[in-house]
Amino acid sequence: MPYVPHTPEDIRRMLDVIGAPTVASLFDEIGPGMRPKSFDLPEGKSEMDVLAHMEALAQKNVCGQVSFLGAGFYDHHIPAAVDALSMRSEFYTAYTPYQPEASQGTLQAIFEYQTAVTRLTGLPYANASVYDGGTALFEAAMMAVRHTGRRKLVVCEAVSPIYRVMLGSYTSNLHLELVTIAHKNGVCDLAALTAALDADTAAVIVQNPNFFGTLSDFSALFEAARAAGVVSVISVYPVLQSILKSPGEMGADVAVAEGQSLGLPLSFGGPYLGIMTCNKALVRQMPGRMVGRTVDGEGRTGYVLTLQAREQHIRRQKATSNICSNQALCALRALMHLCLLGQEGLTRTAGLCLERAHYAAERLTAIEGVGLLSGAAPFGNEFAITLPVNAYQVIDKLTARGYVPGFPLGRYYAGLENALLVACTEKTSTEQIGIFAEMLRGTLK
Repeated sequence: MPYVPHTPEDIRRMLDVIGAPTVASLFDEIGPGMRPKSFDLPEGKSEMDVLAHMEALAQKNVCGQVSFLGAGFYDHHIPAAVDALSMRSEFYTAYTPYQPEASQGTLQAIFEYQTAVTRLTGLPYANASVYDGGTALFEAAMMAVRHTGRRKLVVCEAVSPIYRVMLGSYTSNLHLELVTIAHKNGVCDLAALTAALDADTAAVIVQNPNFFGTLSDFSALFEAARAAGVVSVISVYPVLQSILKSPGEMGADVAVAEGQSLGLPLSFGGPYLGIMTCNKALVRQMPGRMVGRTVDGEGRTGYVLTLQAREQHIRRQKATSNICSNQALCALRALMHLCLLGQEGLTRTAGLCLERAHYAAERLTAIEGVGLLSGAAPFGNEFAITLPVNAYQVIDKLTARGYVPGFPLGRYYAGLENALLVACTEKTSTEQIGIFAEMLRGTLK
């Protein structure tokens, strides 16, 4: 029999106190179509039965395939020390630093994380993180809206379509105008983006590398934006920031990123990490919390919540955001990952990713009928190829043989049904690339 803590008499007494005739009457305010169909739940199963059921479900997952999937989330090597250290109870059970004097360890970890990501992006201020890369992009857009008082957002179509869907959803009732500038074969149209900037524009939003993997230098665009009073927002890939021109060097106002590639596993979509950094002019528009370092009355180092404009800490209408709870444990893992690799290790990782991707592009485009979508445009560890057939045909055939060849761009971009997005990391071997190329060649015969 299941354990029910409340007897029928207990329930009757509680209903009498609140003046409700039945438990079901508590839901009268909810429309009939949205009410629970029934409270007559089936009896619970034993631990053994539940475990067997979950194992049967897990066996339906396809594991152990060679994957060339990317599209914003990447399979990087995670040093064993990241798991070993981040799972210690001192970190794993710590919640949130509402009482700074009792949370010095957590606050120091956040401070060090902020320091690390500002060095990656070249912008001087960072918050303690937000939920994920898409949330960070939306928050950056709202920073621009508050800072400028304007209502238009200019977005490059080569920004991740996942992020753009999130941006559209979050802003759907905020009376903002979203203007999307079309890409040119996977390359950002810098001239069109610049031309779209006007006195109503709050922000211009781009990505580097973009969703197609191509690289751009947005320095001229950001300079034009600055002249027009427009906030420049760029989404970046943290691993490649060790070798690419940084957002700060390009003159960006806000840089955001998905931090999954820094010590977080590909775990069915999360939990992940939203990285945010900005310049001084926008620091007070930054959502969430920011940790600072100071000294106490006796000269000892201490860590404090320097800024905390969240709805928990400030009047609701004055909060910068109400969806900005920081991912402290994920941020800690990112910090550990960066510290374990160090500057040299991160740079070497990025170099290997690029080497493998360019080798893969060379092998794949040597196949008759296969070409690069973006032509001679530079790319990072990811690139888009065009095929003589629908991309799903290739995916179906190769996946059945243990190789996931990439992401079908036609899922998000009309007219690119024959295009495939291919990603490589340091874990992708040249042998795997060679097998992939030969399998693709055989499939297209």
